[in-house]
Amino acid sequence: MDHKKLDAWKMSIDLVAEVYKVTKTFPKNEEYGITSQMRRSAVSVPSNISEGAGRDSKKEYIRFLNISIGSLSELETQMIIAQRLKYINNSIIFDEIVKVRKLLIGLKKYLVNKI
Repeated sequence: MDHKKLDAWKMSIDLVAEVYKVTKTFPKNEEYGITSQMRRSAVSVPSNISEGAGRDSKKEYIRFLNISIGSLSELETQMIIAQRLKYINNSIIFDEIVKVRKLLIGLKKYLVNKI
């Protein structure tokens, strides 16, 4: 399965770009704090989708999709923290996280049914 054709991968790439854009406005003293954490969590999502797609088994692919879902939850928590710290107001990132999560869960269910 070519990961670059998956909507989950495409949308997660868009999510990474949005996270980088939003975190550019964070205070400089957060560069190695929440800014770095959010960026790493965001990058982890499409990275694990692509790594899983490159594996030999569906079980491994599902494991990497679970890691992507975990990274997405981590990003969502970091977004809530950033919002509480008043680094962001309402952000489209929350909506994008929900959409990517739904796509990942759907892909995971599809693969589970193929085993």
